[in-house]
Amino acid sequence: MKKYNLSQLLIISLVAAIFVLYPDITWLPYELNGLNSAEWIRHLEFFIFRYISFAGMIFILVKLNLQKVNTSVFKQRLLYSAAAAIFCYAVYGVISFLIFTHVRHFGSLVLFQFLVISILSALTGHIITLYTEKRKKEQEIEVLTVANLQSRYDALTNQINPHFFFNSLNGLTSLIRKDNKEMTLDYVNHLSDVFRYILQSDKKGLTTLAEELAFVDSFRYMMEVRFASKLKYTIDIDQSLLGYTLPVLSILPLLDNIVVHNTIDGDHKMTINIQINVNNELVISNPVYPKLTAPVTNGTGLENLESRFMLLMGRSINFKGDKDLFTVRLPLNAQ
Repeated sequence: MKKYNLSQLLIISLVAAIFVLYPDITWLPYELNGLNSAEWIRHLEFFIFRYISFAGMIFILVKLNLQKVNTSVFKQRLLYSAAAAIFCYAVYGVISFLIFTHVRHFGSLVLFQFLVISILSALTGHIITLYTEKRKKEQEIEVLTVANLQSRYDALTNQINPHFFFNSLNGLTSLIRKDNKEMTLDYVNHLSDVFRYILQSDKKGLTTLAEELAFVDSFRYMMEVRFASKLKYTIDIDQSLLGYTLPVLSILPLLDNIVVHNTIDGDHKMTINIQINVNNELVISNPVYPKLTAPVTNGTGLENLESRFMLLMGRSINFKGDKDLFTVRLPLNAQ
């Protein structure tokens, strides 16, 4: 059970005792009326004693219920509180009888006040215990939910790596066959940058647009080498917007999707445009040159990307295609 601040608990006890003794406070001026100074002082001393006794009892019972009684069954908690209240009532009775014999100290009102204190203390402890248990369960559920989302996100991210890996090796194989050592070395360097980014992506959820475009720059080199002058990228993004964030590896599946589903040759030169629209969405568009034979794919590229955006940002991507142009709009988080 959480350790509560004793000074705060003491203040609560002192204030609560005033409310419990409210009937006595209202009657105090009438009881003091007509008494001589000695009787007036003794009567006031007894009232102070009662106030301290009630405040002390409230402090003990509330502290007992918050820190010692670990049960969610209200009847058990009430029994503990009642037993403690009876003990406090006995101590109160003995002290008041021995010291303040000249003043009325027992009666139904006093007994009722002790009963009210015990019930309210038990009820306070019960409510706080239920609330604490509820919060604990909510936190456990939240931890499990985050772990589940992370697991699902990792699974989605891991779908990207094998597919991209084999395509990259095919490009490298082509360069080796051409025996262009300088271009092959540059290709390997850019391939290293790309794979470093992919391998580090499992440590990230969201990344900045600047980092994602730096990755695209390395990927662009590899694709331009693979397709010679038949494929090019145009990136038109204001520098002030590079701090916007999006899920890591958001652009890769789209660029890869373009290569897989389109014919790229001397008669079908591909230009991929990357820009941000007025709605602060990253827009990636390309002309459509469908292959004569439909490519064999698992068809999960856009579904994968959509799932990651929903998991990490709670927002969906938008895509629109016709016979001439295919466009994908990715939502961005502001800086």
